[in-house]
Amino acid sequence: MEPIIKAEGLGKRYVIGANRSQTSLRDDLAARASASFRRLRGGARDTSPTIWALKDVSFEVQPGEVVGIIGRNGSGKSTLLKILSRITKPTTGRFTLTGRVGSLLEVGTGFHSELTGRENIFLNGAILGMSKSEIESKFDEIVAFAETAQFLDTPVKHYSSGMTVRLAFAVAAHLEPEILIIDEVLAVGDVAFQKKCLGKMNEVARHGRTVLFVSHDISAVNALCSRSILLHEGSILKSGETEDVTRFYLDSANKLYSPVTWADLPEKENTDIQLERVGIEQRETETSAIDCREPFTIRLEYENKKALAGSRFFIVIRNARGDIVFTTSDYDLLTEEAADRKVGRFNTEVVIPGGLLRAGSYFGTVGADIKNERIIFVENDVLDFEVFESADDTLAERHKRLGLVAPLLQWQISEPTSKTKS
Repeated sequence: MEPIIKAEGLGKRYVIGANRSQTSLRDDLAARASASFRRLRGGARDTSPTIWALKDVSFEVQPGEVVGIIGRNGSGKSTLLKILSRITKPTTGRFTLTGRVGSLLEVGTGFHSELTGRENIFLNGAILGMSKSEIESKFDEIVAFAETAQFLDTPVKHYSSGMTVRLAFAVAAHLEPEILIIDEVLAVGDVAFQKKCLGKMNEVARHGRTVLFVSHDISAVNALCSRSILLHEGSILKSGETEDVTRFYLDSANKLYSPVTWADLPEKENTDIQLERVGIEQRETETSAIDCREPFTIRLEYENKKALAGSRFFIVIRNARGDIVFTTSDYDLLTEEAADRKVGRFNTEVVIPGGLLRAGSYFGTVGADIKNERIIFVENDVLDFEVFESADDTLAERHKRLGLVAPLLQWQISEPTSKTKS
């Protein structure tokens, strides 16, 4: 059987500091002409620093397969999907896709913000090569699935992100593309809609269509995908049956990612505090992959360059959407006198209890202020870590509940005391 997707040696290189959004044909031709002119003139080659987001990625997908693509932030997952969706051109390699492709990569991808929901449905169908009658035959199903009937004649620019994702997914899944490409955008929807989307993707697969699914939600990947690909630093690290790949990913996370957690930070001039190192440890191992069921420790090393009366350190943890999950401060436990830190170097440890955070991506900001009145130091997003569900019951429903955290709390249930008849 011929593969429906075939990638051979795909690579993507970016110039550091360049505007990645400038990928139009005009920009590409101008860049090539400039490079040719420099060569003809015998000029120096462009020495701008570059980074390879993908390196020599090759794989095949058979018709009807549901393939998961996993890996931490920056591993190349979204870049790969943008190439396969023909949004971004590869620097090296080639790929072939057999059939129509429906892609859902970012909130609003493929939508024209000035057009209404109704108009965008027909626009997307036309882009897929469908006739007006074909789109009309699916129209009611799309609207019912997206639950946006009352907003159909409202321009999409007025939709919330959740409404946009619901309609975009409904369009991508119902207009019968042979290949459905889904990125992490399902995290924007509510819990009920996420379940409905997973059910629809299963239905799409049962009808013989192919799905590429990128997600940080390992439980969803295990439930939906028969085969998975693990990307690490732009290359395929492991490919095979999903259960084997996800187990390898979770078991190897500490070894794969621990080198990037602790780092020396650049010294800044004219600051009262110099943050020297910051990192995360779990089971006495430096890591950025956190088992949600066990406690982990955030460690800070910093230097006070002058005495700071009433100072306190704080940490703000945000999720991938930018929501503040919680804030903690050493001022919670310090007396007024203990907060009068002297000149010198200090080590701080903050223990985050297990069974608190939902699975997903998190970022941490570290700072210090004086009595909650004046910020004297802040380093934004110096922490970057993934929280995963490690237990055998990887479909733990608590990670799908409403709320920014998913605490494992103790419940006590006692039977009612029976009343005795007098």
